[in-house]
Amino acid sequence: MKSFFKTTLAATLGVILASVISGILGIILFAAIASSGNKTGVVEENSILKLNLNGSLMEYGVEDPFASLGSMMNGDSSEGTLGLDEICTAIKNAKNNDNIKGIYLNTGLLSAGAASFEEIRLALEDFKESGKFIYAYIEQTCEQGAYYISSVADSIFMNPSGSVGIYGLSSTPIFFTDLFKKVGIEPQIFKVGTYKSAVEPFMNTEMSAANKEQTISYMNSIWNKMLNDMSVSRGMSKKELNSIIDEFPMFQTAERMVECGLIDSLCYIPDMKEVLAKRTGVESKELHYIGVRELNKVPVEGEKYQADKIAVLYTAGQIFDKSSGMGSGEEIVYTPVIEELEKLRKDDHVKAVVLRVNSPGGSAYASEQICQAIKELKKVKPVIASMGDYAASGGYYISSNADSIIASPTTITGSIGIFGMFYNAEKLAQKVGLHYDMVKTNRFSDFGNMLRAMTPGEKALMQANIERGYELFVNRCAVGRNMKAEDIKKVAEGRVWTGEQALSLGLVDKLGYVNDAIEMAANMAGLSEYSVVSYPEKKDAVTALMEGLTGSAQTLIQGNSAQAHFENILKDLQRNSGSLALMPYTFSQY
Repeated sequence: MKSFFKTTLAATLGVILASVISGILGIILFAAIASSGNKTGVVEENSILKLNLNGSLMEYGVEDPFASLGSMMNGDSSEGTLGLDEICTAIKNAKNNDNIKGIYLNTGLLSAGAASFEEIRLALEDFKESGKFIYAYIEQTCEQGAYYISSVADSIFMNPSGSVGIYGLSSTPIFFTDLFKKVGIEPQIFKVGTYKSAVEPFMNTEMSAANKEQTISYMNSIWNKMLNDMSVSRGMSKKELNSIIDEFPMFQTAERMVECGLIDSLCYIPDMKEVLAKRTGVESKELHYIGVRELNKVPVEGEKYQADKIAVLYTAGQIFDKSSGMGSGEEIVYTPVIEELEKLRKDDHVKAVVLRVNSPGGSAYASEQICQAIKELKKVKPVIASMGDYAASGGYYISSNADSIIASPTTITGSIGIFGMFYNAEKLAQKVGLHYDMVKTNRFSDFGNMLRAMTPGEKALMQANIERGYELFVNRCAVGRNMKAEDIKKVAEGRVWTGEQALSLGLVDKLGYVNDAIEMAANMAGLSEYSVVSYPEKKDAVTALMEGLTGSAQTLIQGNSAQAHFENILKDLQRNSGSLALMPYTFSQY
């Protein structure tokens, strides 16, 4: 009996303790929601917009309540992963808000594409026209993408122990061919296009001559743009800057960085605060910092709602037939994209649409479905494609049918080609002792079986399918660009181009950014006054929290077993099998 009461008491105390902990966590969670909700406020006098050039950058930012919770618990002011759209909007709002005296760039390790760096830098150049200051500070290590952005600042300060990691661009693909042979996996590859090199890591042991040619070409185009912008901002020639870069600044002294002109002054963090206060004309204790999302929640003075709208539909990530179901990362799944396009087509208040594309491509089938939906949308209202870091292969496919295409000079685009790949793991299965048997009703019932090689007949059918897909791709581009199919083929073959190169080839209409696309859309729709609305609509904090909890629970339930991990691998392989319009591997640019 004594044991029974002890057990009962322990269980009761456990329940009470769990309830208390759950209550505390609930309060913290809802506090995080409240802090990240759609509240609006005011900007205090003598404020500075603090822009953290650290971490990764999304194309279309969505606030994560879990990130807010982590920041609250850690006591830091991190805003989590920001979107390019959020940063550019905040810079514009800071320019027009009299209480904001300048921008402070906390410069570090920012991972993004060259076009995103360029767009932020352009927004900062526009901000400087207000006469307000921009100061950048490198606390520890600054990578070249963040430095490229920061070079537009009035002054760049650095911690005496800091370093500048600026070294140029490189591409270092890893080749799996020999590894796959050793473990018993045979990639069965089908492709069209001399330059369609996405499959090279699985069939070669080094880059092909064609791939080296295109890679050097587009890297030089991007690097020349970055080099020119930085040299102009820092008041030196491109030759001088290149010479400094070849000294490998990361391993040079801080004093050398000042001497050669990459940095203006050295100081520690407390001194930097005094510099900002002095520049603002106040005591350091009267200085106020405001973050990107906090500023964007403040109503813009004088801004009026207009019934006529220009819609900006953001599509970012690889293109898939189906969602990964993981609830994280950026991906383009054709079904929800088509649904959004249909809503915009039927919305009488939407007078024109900007399709913002940041994608290396993906499923050829999904790309075709989106392309057709855009064709239907074009029948009733103008559609302008705005290209971000990437709009290559499938990304170009879905852009090609727009009324007009605007690309950044450093956008990676083109890559008009298709490939397919299936894995044969028969030898691997034999090595590890796996056996299988098969019964089927028809000749191709087991097509795509990873435990056997494809037959010559299956290979012939697959290659013919890839070639038909390529012809369809070329035809869609020819119709969309009002060019002959023969002329498209001359610049196709899977070759990658920068936006600057694509302009001279007729693959894009104009060099510019998302704001240029919005302006063009408004002109085509005959609008002088309009509201700009982003799609898909961003989820509120409660919805994001509940979806996050659901995803976490699903991971806990399904993810902690060998079977679950194996199933996830198979799903990933399956999502990347079949006909793909996907660009080659990326290169280091941050």
